[in-house]
Amino acid sequence: MKLLVIGCGQCGGRIASEFARLGMRARVERSVDIITDTFAINTDTADLTGLSYIKREFDHRILIGVRTTSGHGVGKINEIAAEVAKEDSDKILEAIGKARELAETDAFLVIASAAGGTGSGTLPVVAQVLKDHYPEKPVYCLVVLPFKHEEATEDRSVYNSAVCLKSAYLVSDAVFLVDNQKFVKKGLSLSTNLARINAMVAEPFYNLLCAGEEKVPEFVGSRTVDAGDIIQTLAGWTVIGHSSTKKPPFKFFSGRKQNHFQSKAVESQEGIQTMSSALADLSVKCEPKDANKALYLLSGPTHKMAVGLISELSIALRQFAPNSIIRSGDYPRPKHTLEVAVILSELANVRRVNDIFNNAILYIANKKRSHGKDSKYQELETSFRDIPSFI
Repeated sequence: MKLLVIGCGQCGGRIASEFARLGMRARVERSVDIITDTFAINTDTADLTGLSYIKREFDHRILIGVRTTSGHGVGKINEIAAEVAKEDSDKILEAIGKARELAETDAFLVIASAAGGTGSGTLPVVAQVLKDHYPEKPVYCLVVLPFKHEEATEDRSVYNSAVCLKSAYLVSDAVFLVDNQKFVKKGLSLSTNLARINAMVAEPFYNLLCAGEEKVPEFVGSRTVDAGDIIQTLAGWTVIGHSSTKKPPFKFFSGRKQNHFQSKAVESQEGIQTMSSALADLSVKCEPKDANKALYLLSGPTHKMAVGLISELSIALRQFAPNSIIRSGDYPRPKHTLEVAVILSELANVRRVNDIFNNAILYIANKKRSHGKDSKYQELETSFRDIPSFI
């Protein structure tokens, strides 16, 4: 699958830069194209300067809202970001229209942090513009949820997150949810943590994107996961997970052990454990039983991926996500590693999102109270309409 990636705001731009790195890696390691182009959109000149892998040309690092912000950002006010993104939408479309291999792009991926100003306001506007001008291509959003300390201390972060999530959900074909907090590693500096988080956000997509673009016959799976499978899987709230199990080379190439029934049982257990680890490491904590669609990709040495193992993994995922339509595939690789990438989509309920909506509703109610308006608390389904949308 080939993606055109657009990062909005500081966080979105940095993650888009990581996707650009994945694209370079795929060309070097596997001679395939998975990222047709990458762009960063921002209202802050400094944020655009600090990107490592996105081209430095002005039509790839797109500065918007210069008349309003003078290149210094929107100060966490996402309404301003949404407005300047609408005003400069022609500028954004013109840059994207020049993208290399735009015709070969299977889908767009728009990325931003929900809590910030520029990203949360720009993301839904960009997604809507893309939907209007390229109706034949799916538009997916990847939304990074705030850290716990942001939710606890910054009411504006909660409000921004709710508005961004609602707007993204209304306009896009699917919304990938990523929880910043789950990737934090204690003892590391903020900059090290953020760089590590950005890389971990992009990594689960690598094999999934490469599998359908593989050209070397020995690395083409017997059941290939391609763009069609992914597009049919993605809808609504979506999470992604990834896990790998490394084994010493002799365990893979010892013929006697390979055919021993005990070895086969161990291989099945390794595969199931890798699947369980991927589900435990989802980008946002959720209940797999709430997913209506699921997809997994098994990668590893050819002789490790027997029909029996694929069957075991499908049964295991069915137990985790009993209500899902499940798609699956294999991707032979020369490394001595079993890897599983899993997507759960069309989630009926995500507690983390519901909590953000509820907290935003309380914030809105308190604001109304401070202005002397009726602030009687309502149920989520009724109060959801109080959360504004940029769409």
